[in-house]
Amino acid sequence: MREFSINGSARQVVGKKATKEVRNNGLVPCVLYGEKRDANGLPEATHFVVSAKEIDKIYFTPHVYLVNINLDGVEHKAIVKEVQCHPVKDNVLHVDFYEVVENRPIVVGVPIAPKGLAEGVRAGGKLMAMVRKINVKAPYTAIPEKLDVDVTSLGLGKSLKVGDLSYEGIELVTPKEVIVVTVKMTRAAMGAMAAAAKGK
Repeated sequence: MREFSINGSARQVVGKKATKEVRNNGLVPCVLYGEKRDANGLPEATHFVVSAKEIDKIYFTPHVYLVNINLDGVEHKAIVKEVQCHPVKDNVLHVDFYEVVENRPIVVGVPIAPKGLAEGVRAGGKLMAMVRKINVKAPYTAIPEKLDVDVTSLGLGKSLKVGDLSYEGIELVTPKEVIVVTVKMTRAAMGAMAAAAKGK
C-alpha cells in the first residue's frame, strides 16, 4: 500500500458556521476515528482541518493510501473511510479517516488490474471490468496496491467472479457472486461465428 503524509490542525469549534469559514480558507474539515472509545463504546472522533490541496492528492487518484497524519505534532496512521464531495463542483467537502494498528485487520477497497489477453478478445469480444475495486480484509501492512486479475483464459461471454479469485495473505470480503470482469459479445464476434458456422 502506498503511503502519503499530510499535516492537520485540530478544530476547536465545530458547527455549520465554523465549517463554512474553514472551507472559505481553503481547508477541508476532517474527522479521525481512533482506538479510543467513548462512554457508549463508540469510536471517539477527533476533528481537524487539512489543506484542500493535500486532500485532493489523496482523493483524485485510483490508488489506495495509508495516510500518515501529523496532527499538531502527533503522528497517526489512517485510511480514508468516507469522502463527501460537492454534488456540482466535485470538490472535497469532508473526509472521515479511520486510524489503523499494525496487526489489526482492516477492510479497504483495492483496485483491480486485468492482466493478459483474453481468449474472447482474440475472438473479437470486448473485455469489460464490472467493478473498479474489491474489498479486502487484512492488516494494512499486507494490503497490496492493486489486485492482478489474470483474464487470459476468459472466453466469449464468460466472466470471472470474486469467488474465482484468491490472494495470499488477504481475505476477499466482496460477495463471491459479484462479477469482476467479463468478455462481451460484439457484432464482429457474432459475424465471425456466423461465418464459421456457414462454412461447416
